[in-house]
Amino acid sequence: MPAASLARRLESHRAALSRCRSCGDLVAGAVPIVSMARNPRVVLVGQAPGQIEKTSQRPFAGRAGKTLFGWLAQAGLTEDDARERIYIAAITRCYPGPSPSGRGDRVPSATEQKLCSRWLGAELALIKPGVIIPVGRLAIDRFLGKLPLEQVIGTERVMKLHDFETSVIALPHPSGASSWIHGSGHAELLSTAVDLLRVRLSQTLYL
Repeated sequence: MPAASLARRLESHRAALSRCRSCGDLVAGAVPIVSMARNPRVVLVGQAPGQIEKTSQRPFAGRAGKTLFGWLAQAGLTEDDARERIYIAAITRCYPGPSPSGRGDRVPSATEQKLCSRWLGAELALIKPGVIIPVGRLAIDRFLGKLPLEQVIGTERVMKLHDFETSVIALPHPSGASSWIHGSGHAELLSTAVDLLRVRLSQTLYL
């Protein structure tokens, strides 16, 4: 799709997404968070916005975002470049509220995930990304199934999606509430994933 046409269609999509209230008033003041990338060739998919994102209206604006953009910097992209050239989506787009356990945010319910799934489906169909980066368990499950993270992080899977082929390179959740990164050998798997991203992003974003 020509860049100007994609930019126009994404603008229309963002406007519709911003008006979505399919899940009702989950958390007071919570509204869908949208990506401002205009002509992306890559889609990154997180789990759901956090409290900081609810306030700032920018995806991955909190501490988890600093970690994530640190990984992308190792792959060759500054945060500004990543926000401009990567469409940052999520399984659900509104802040779901804090976890009942008091640690981290609540995991969106299956109903919430289903209600929100049409937005991600529409974005993938519009953008036809050459690379998809699922971040965290919910996003990884969406694209690669319920495999152990040790079998997923550090790999590249080529898959047919809709009417296009894409590379899927997963990352663990960057939140401090996730302890996976501290497991034996997991830092090495993350390093391999970042190396894979460096190669694939250079080929996809700078064609």
